[in-house]
Parts: sequence; structure tokens; C-alpha cells
Amino acid sequence: MSRPCLHVIGAGLAGSEAAWQAARRGVAVVLHEMRPARQTQVHQTDGFAELVCSNSLRSDDASASAVGLLHEEMRRAGSVIMAAADRARVPAGGALAVDRAAFSAAVEEALAGLPNLCVERGEVAGLPPEDWEHVIIASGPLTSPALSEALRALTGKALAFFDAIAPIVYKDSIDFSTAWLQSRYDKGSGSDYINCPLSREQYYDFIDALLAAEKTRFRDWERDTPYFEGCLPVEVMAERGRDTLAFGPMKPVGLTNPHRAGRPFAVVQLRQDNALGTLYNMVGFQTKMTHGEQGRVFRRIPGLEQARFARLGGLHRNTFINSPRLLDATCRLKAQPRLRFAGQITGVEGYVESAAIGLLAGRFAAAEMSGEAAVLPPPTTALGSLLGHITGGAEAETFQPMNINFGLFPPLAGRVKKRERKAARCARALDDLADWLAAQ
Repeated sequence: MSRPCLHVIGAGLAGSEAAWQAARRGVAVVLHEMRPARQTQVHQTDGFAELVCSNSLRSDDASASAVGLLHEEMRRAGSVIMAAADRARVPAGGALAVDRAAFSAAVEEALAGLPNLCVERGEVAGLPPEDWEHVIIASGPLTSPALSEALRALTGKALAFFDAIAPIVYKDSIDFSTAWLQSRYDKGSGSDYINCPLSREQYYDFIDALLAAEKTRFRDWERDTPYFEGCLPVEVMAERGRDTLAFGPMKPVGLTNPHRAGRPFAVVQLRQDNALGTLYNMVGFQTKMTHGEQGRVFRRIPGLEQARFARLGGLHRNTFINSPRLLDATCRLKAQPRLRFAGQITGVEGYVESAAIGLLAGRFAAAEMSGEAAVLPPPTTALGSLLGHITGGAEAETFQPMNINFGLFPPLAGRVKKRERKAARCARALDDLADWLAAQ
């Protein structure tokens, strides 16, 4: 490309969204993806926007959920990630879950249709060259060692945390004389999850096996790395108290066992993971157990005695920068404004949140390259509250990854009844979003 172009490093959710937003505004974009030349610890393909942990983008309720509101705001802003998710949707009650392969293919197909976007495969090993005047670094939590070291030298010590992955089970290996299909409170189609019930005795036997199982050993340099509270390994939750799981991912509420009268003491839920309905992932069962122990322990769950696993769980180290200290209001690095950051590396947590910052970074870069002033989304919106948190709203000294939540939004004006506050915040956000979109 002969005219000035935007270089986007990383074709994950944030990088793909940033590239899409900028290219759709007439900017020439080069999207850099190191896979398959260099793989990561957890990616299995070289596809764009590959989902490596859960296949769920969480609640899709735009009237009562902060993440559901973020979904809707991104849809209205022309998000390629949300369009692909809607296209690849699989049953998940009130949540938005996708077929991983179809989702990745839809993102890649959309980007391939942009004439002013080209893809370069290969690692950006270090800081981008000086003649790259406009860059978005969306390399994700698994940034390559060479680029990580370069960023560490430029920004100071990077922060890090451990993230865990849940196992995926073949549906035809589940015993439906014990398990049954039902969503909590019959949401969605009413049968979007597979439920495996445990009695009190079975639950505590399972907890004992979980706690006694051999776990992944950390290397010396990883020992002080914390976990992210929103995605704890199931063993870590169990270590906090033997009843923790029964009141967490294994709570039995909103379910009726057709095989036996009475409510089970605990339930393991599995959510559809692909469009064919052949694969189901274990909800909330991220784990750091060794692969051999996972098969032994998880087959103690009623209904999973003969389970075959398409993928076992795992643990990986994620890296992010101290964004409140390092970034300006439009995600530019204060020390080197030609560099913008987007996605999980900025310290947002979650697929949708990562893509949302990519959406904003792409729009900001396009505005700058067109000689226009970037217009920040209102802080009353999910997009604006998330951006404000990472670019100054959070305490730099204690900064940790954050999901979107209503605690990031400014208070409502006047007195609003507690049961009406979520709906009121969502309605205000969408009204203010409309004004922001019109201004651009």
C-alpha cells in the first residue's frame, strides 16, 4: 500500500475488530498475524478471532445486563465480531454462545472482503519499525516473547495473571439416563444445557478427589503470578471452602431432574460448543489439573462416567499493561503516541470487552489519520465506561483485569427504584450512544 496505512498487530477479536472499523472508514490497513509461523500455548488454529477458552460471550440481555448492553452497543456501531457471533450462534439460554469454527470463519470472511485491507503472516518481533506511523497493538494476553520484552522495556514492568480453560466433552459420550437437557428457569429454548446431578455424598466425594488431584506445576518465574478472579480454576474455588462450588457454578437452582424427584444437591452444567451440537463444554470448570487427572476426576461426575474429551482444560499466563498509567484517552501510549493498544493487553477481561476496545481503537486511529478529532463515547454507555476505566478511571497502583459491569457507569440522575436501575442505565446508554454515533 503506497498511501499511509494503519498496522494492526494481532488478528484476535480486538485486532480483527480494530482492522474492520478502520478499513470501513477508508483507511488502508495491514493486519499482522504471527500464526501459523509462530504458535501460542493455547491456540489450535491459524484462524482470526479464535476463541481459546469458553465459547460464550455471556448474557445477551441488553435491558438488564452490562455485557448484554455492550453487545447491543457494538451491534449498533457495526461490529464485525458481533455480526459473526450472531451468525454463528448456538443455543445457550439467555447467553450468546457460538460455534467456534463458524465464528472464526465469519470474521475472516468479512475481513477478506475489504479491498483496502491486507494480511501479513509472520511475527512482529519487537517494537514496530519507526516508519510505521500508525500502529494498534492488539497482540492479546499471549503476546510473543520478543514483542513482550520490547513493550516491557518501553513501558516498565508488565503485569500478568493466570487464566484457565475448561474441558470440552463429546455429547454422545454423556449418559442421558442420568443427565438431562434444561436451561436454568427454562430460559432460551428451555433445553440449552446438559445437567449432571450430584447427591450430597457424590458432591463431597468429588470435592475430595478434586482437591487431592495432581495440579500443573508453576515454573519459578510464574510463582508470584495471581489468578484472575473472574476465571478461577475449579480447584482454587474448592480450596476456598468445600461448599463454594455448590453455591457457584454447581448451584442446582432453576432446574428439575426428570429422572428423580427432589432437587439435587449440586449440578454440573455443560453448554453447547458447536453448531452441530456434538461438543459441550463444562461451564465454570476451568482447571489446572494435569491431563491424566482430569479424566479420572471428571468421570466421577454422574453422567460423565464414560465421557470422551475433545479438549482437556489447561492454564496459561496472560499479560497486560498498566493502562491507566500508560495510555491516553484514545488508547495511545503516552510515551510514544504512534502506538495504540487494544484488547486484553489493555487490562479488560472477556471476549466482548476486548473486541469493544478494538472497535474504539480502530475508530480513533481512522479519525486521526483522516485529520479529524476523535470523539469519545459518553461515559454513560458501556463502551465509554469501559474505556474510561482503563484510561484513567481505575487506580493504577492496584490495576487488575476488569469485565464490564454497572459499577463502572456514572450514577443515574434523580431517584430510581432499585429494581428499575439496570433497565434505566441501559435505556440511558442506548439513547446517548445514538447521539455519539450520529456525531461521527
